[in-house]
Amino acid sequence: MEGKVLARIAAIVFVAIAITATVIEMTREEAPVSASSAPALQPSADPLRATLRWCQQLGEAASSDADCLAAWAENRDRFLGRTPASDAPQHSGDH
Repeated sequence: MEGKVLARIAAIVFVAIAITATVIEMTREEAPVSASSAPALQPSADPLRATLRWCQQLGEAASSDADCLAAWAENRDRFLGRTPASDAPQHSGDH
């Protein structure tokens, strides 16, 4: 008989602790988490990109502009992963 009484007392104490912990957790106010702002990603200044934008604004006149033709060639070489013609090794005619 004494075992049942001890078990009931232990159960009541356990439930009381559980209820107390729940009430404390529910009434606790959390401090607002300050959102740390990451620095904005700024692309590095690319003169080729600026030239291509300028050529785009020129419209049809850009097709006869030497600077635009050179910028398009450089952009094409960069895209294709080729070495620009001025940096490429010069081959002599006799192979």
